[in-house]
Amino acid sequence: MKRFPHLTSADAVTLLFIFFLVLLESLFAARINLWFIYIPLNILLCSAILFSTHYVQYRGRESSAFITLFRDWYLVPTILFIYTQTSSIAHPIHQRDYDDILIMIDRAVFGVDPTHWISQFAHPLLTELLQIAYSSYYLFFIALFFELYRRDDHTAFRSGSMLVVYGFYLSYIGYLLFPAIGPRFTLHDFFSTDTELRGIFLTDYLRMIVNSGGGVPGGVSDPAQFVHRDAFPSGHTQLTLVAMYVAFTTNTRIRWLLFVGGSLLIISTVYMRYHYVVDVAVGMLFFLFTIWSGKKIDTWWNERKG
Repeated sequence: MKRFPHLTSADAVTLLFIFFLVLLESLFAARINLWFIYIPLNILLCSAILFSTHYVQYRGRESSAFITLFRDWYLVPTILFIYTQTSSIAHPIHQRDYDDILIMIDRAVFGVDPTHWISQFAHPLLTELLQIAYSSYYLFFIALFFELYRRDDHTAFRSGSMLVVYGFYLSYIGYLLFPAIGPRFTLHDFFSTDTELRGIFLTDYLRMIVNSGGGVPGGVSDPAQFVHRDAFPSGHTQLTLVAMYVAFTTNTRIRWLLFVGGSLLIISTVYMRYHYVVDVAVGMLFFLFTIWSGKKIDTWWNERKG
């Protein structure tokens, strides 16, 4: 690792995961329609990461402001880019979804479908609040790391970034291993969501953004064919808990805001029909594993990189 002093642990796990994706997309190229786009873009991204990290490390204060900005913040768009790949190639690889197993587990534990049961509490004001909370997911991380980045000491920024991106990649492995689309498509009529879970002002607009970000184009007759396979585990649960953990352990000013907003977000995953309860429960287990193993990897890397 002394050969790579310019790489943080977050850089290293990102490069490793992109390499894993390239290998996977090469092996299953016959099933993945866009493999010829994903693979070159992944190689280009790796090259940009390696160049920018090396450049900033050795140029120091003389580094280009643009390259430094890319080096410090490339993880944000990279997470979204990798998410799009993993959640869209999982179904072609498996050629099936596993929602039936998740539904069976929920029914075995609760005796009912939780998303149907919780519908009795539906109210436009509650729907509005929970849709806003759910849609604020990525803003949590931007706000958190913007505060950490403003500090003179970037130690917390780097260690926090490691836990977050590592957690994202773990959730993506879950998508690849166990593709599922969630109860809004399997247990409910997707096209009745707007009437059954009515909001007030922002709900419909935010729901449209979430649907679009999840791969559902407008006006299609069978959105389940297009939606990304990202139900299991609940990354929203897992990574929201990671963000809360980082916010409190680094004593950020927004920690209580994240706690309240994040708690509402976790409730929204089931209320808004995006996830089964088993997705949320496994997301919590993934959170615990992320913190336990992520801190060990971060310490191991920092001790050995020189």
